[in-house]
Amino acid sequence: MTMLQRYVNKGREVLNRIITSVQHKGIILMYHRIAEMDVDPWYLCVSPENFAAQLDVLRKHARPMSLQKLAAAVREGNVPPRTVAVTFDDGYANNLYTAKPLLERYDVPATVFVTTGYLGSEKEYWWDELDQALLRPGTLPPRLSLTVGDNSRNWDLSAASSYTEDEYRNDCARAPKSPRLSFYYSVWEWLRPFPDASRRKMLDAIVSWTGRDSHLRPTHRSLLREEVVTLAQGGLVEVGPHTVSHAMLSHHTEDIQRQEIEESKQCIERLLGTSITSFSYPFGRYNETTVSLVKQAGFTAACTVENSTIQQGSDPFQLPRFGVFDMNGRVFERQLLQWLRT
Repeated sequence: MTMLQRYVNKGREVLNRIITSVQHKGIILMYHRIAEMDVDPWYLCVSPENFAAQLDVLRKHARPMSLQKLAAAVREGNVPPRTVAVTFDDGYANNLYTAKPLLERYDVPATVFVTTGYLGSEKEYWWDELDQALLRPGTLPPRLSLTVGDNSRNWDLSAASSYTEDEYRNDCARAPKSPRLSFYYSVWEWLRPFPDASRRKMLDAIVSWTGRDSHLRPTHRSLLREEVVTLAQGGLVEVGPHTVSHAMLSHHTEDIQRQEIEESKQCIERLLGTSITSFSYPFGRYNETTVSLVKQAGFTAACTVENSTIQQGSDPFQLPRFGVFDMNGRVFERQLLQWLRT
C-alpha cells in the first residue's frame, strides 16, 4: 500500500467515525440570500454553485426535514438522528428564483421567513439601503450627525471619508475591513434598535447627506406579494413571518412587539389562505414577553440565531440555528459534521 493510499484510508476512517458520532443530533441551518454579490458586509450571500453543493452534502450525510416536522418532533421528545432543517430569513426575491429550484432539485424542504412590511416595497431592506449609501467608492462629507427625538449621534469620519476603488475591492474580497466599512457597521449598530418610522427618517437623512441617489437594485429586492404565493406552491417551501419591519423585538414595548408579531402573521395567512405556525426573531433578539406573545399569536415554533444543536428537551420557541456562509461543498461537509457533533 502506498503512502497516498494509507492517507486516503486514514481520512475515510476519520470521516466514518465522525459520521457515527453524529447519529443523535439535529440542527437548523439559517440562510438569507442565494446570490453572487460584490460587497457583502454581513456575509448573507451564498453563491448558487455553493448552495447546490451544500444541498448535495445534506442529502449524503443528513436527513432533511421541514421545520414544522422538526418542531413537532421536539415537542414530542423524539428528534430523529441527523435531522437538518433549512431556513431563510428576510424574504429576498432570490429565495424564489434561485433557491427554490435548487431545493426542488435536491428535494430539500425549507422555511422562508418574510419581513412583511417590505413585500413589494420600492425600498430595499434598511441595511441594504444603508450599504448602498455608504459602501460605494467616493468621498463623503467629513461629519455625520443624526437626531431623532432625544436621541442623537455624531460621527467624525476621518479616514472613512474617502473610499477608494482598491478599498472597495478589498472589502468585496473580505480582506481586513476598511475605515469606511467600520463606519458602516457603527451606523448600522446605532440604527438597529429604533422603531421603523424613526429609522426611516434617519436613512432618508443619510441618503441626503451623501448627496447620492438611492434606488431599488434588482439584486436586493424583496419578494412581491404574489411571489410569496408562488414560493409556497408545491408544499416544499413553508413561509413564515419575520415581523413587519424587521424589528429588534426585545428593545420595544409589549404593544409594539404584539403589533409586529400579529400583523406579520395575519399578512401571510391572508396571502396563503392557511394557518401559519412558524416564526423567526429578527436579529435573534427576544425576551420573555416576546416568547409569550409568539405563543399567544398561535405559533408553535420560533427560531433564534443561537449556535447550538436540536436535542431532546429543546424549547420549540427558542430553536437554535447555525448561520451558513459561502462555503464550497468540501468545507461545508466538514462544518456540517462538526455542527452535528457539537
